[in-house]
Amino acid sequence: MQIKEHVSLKKLNTFGIDVTSRYFAEIRTAHDLQNLFSQDIILDYPPLILGGGSNILFAGDYSGIVIHIATRGVEMIDPESGKVLSEGDSSDTGEVFVRVQAGEPWDDFVAHCVNKGWGGLENLSLIPGQVGSSPIQNIGAYGVEMKDCFHSLVAMEKKTGKLVTFNKEACQFGYRDSFFKQQGRDLYVILHVTFRLTTRNHQLHTSYGSLIPELKAMGINTPGIADIRKAVIAIRNSKLPDPEIIGNAGSFFKNPTISIETFERLRKNWPDMPGFPVPGGIKLAAGWLIEKAGWKAYREHHVGVHQHQALVLVNHGTATGQDILRLAEKISNSINQQFDINLETEVNII
Repeated sequence: MQIKEHVSLKKLNTFGIDVTSRYFAEIRTAHDLQNLFSQDIILDYPPLILGGGSNILFAGDYSGIVIHIATRGVEMIDPESGKVLSEGDSSDTGEVFVRVQAGEPWDDFVAHCVNKGWGGLENLSLIPGQVGSSPIQNIGAYGVEMKDCFHSLVAMEKKTGKLVTFNKEACQFGYRDSFFKQQGRDLYVILHVTFRLTTRNHQLHTSYGSLIPELKAMGINTPGIADIRKAVIAIRNSKLPDPEIIGNAGSFFKNPTISIETFERLRKNWPDMPGFPVPGGIKLAAGWLIEKAGWKAYREHHVGVHQHQALVLVNHGTATGQDILRLAEKISNSINQQFDINLETEVNII
C-alpha cells in the first residue's frame, strides 16, 4: 500500500468534478486498511472512504486522506462457519449465501448473480457504485431494496481496527438509510457483505413502475430473473444518463414522505400528483415535483437537469461542486415555495 500526495479525484466520482485529495491510498486487503488506520496520518488528516464515487458530490478539494476501497472477490459460503464453498460442495437447498468484497462494482456482481441463476437482486441492475456502499444507502429500485437479500456484513471499526459483524437487525435499514448513516456514521469501514439469494422458485418483483409494460414490449409473459434484469437495464438506459458520457450521481434528491392529510390537500390543486402509501404517510415522487416546477431539461452554463429525468442533476462539462450545489438550492427553494415541501439530498456532499 502506497500513500500518494495531491491525487486527482476526477475519475473517482461520477459527477466528474475536478478536485484533488491532499493524500490518497488504495486499499486491496483488510490488512492494508488496518495498517493504514494505525498510522499517525489518520490523526492529522481526516479520512474519507471512497468506493465508486457514485453517490457523492465534492464541493471542493479534499484536505484529508481519501481511502479508495479496491478489494475484489465473490464467494459462496456456509453462513454458520463462514467456510468458502465450491459449487460441488453446495447442496440445492433453494438458497445460496454469497460473500462479496466491498470493492466489487455493484452491477458486475448483479450480473454475476443472474448468470449463476441466483435470484433476488435483479431489480437492482445497473445501479452504479460498489458493493461496500450498498448497505450504507440501502440502495433500492423497482420495488426491491438491498436489505431484502441482505444477510450480514463485516466492517472495521476505525478507532480500534477491530473487525465487527453486523446482522440485518444491527444495520437498522430504512428508506435509503441505515445505522451507517446515523449512529454509525464515520465509525466503520465495510469490508465485505453477505447476501442470501435464491437458486430456484425465485420471488419475482414485476409490479413496480414500468416493468410490466417493458416486459410486454419485449414479448415476455413469464419472465425469469434474466428477463427482469434486461427490462430494468432497458428502462434505466432510457431514463438515466450514463456517467461515462455526462457527469451525474443518479437521483440527487430523496423522494419525500408527507402525511396523508397533506397529500389530500395537495391533490386538490394537483390531481395527478402521484403518491405511494408507506409507513408514516405518503411517499411522493421528487422527480414529478421538480418537473412540475419547470426544472426538467433546465441548463445554466455547465450544470443542468437531465432532459429525461428531473431527479438527476448533471455536469455538462467543467462544472464545479459549488455550481451543482447552487442549482440544487434553487430547485429546493422552488419546490418549497410551490408545494411547501422540503427536499433532502440523497447525494452526500463533501
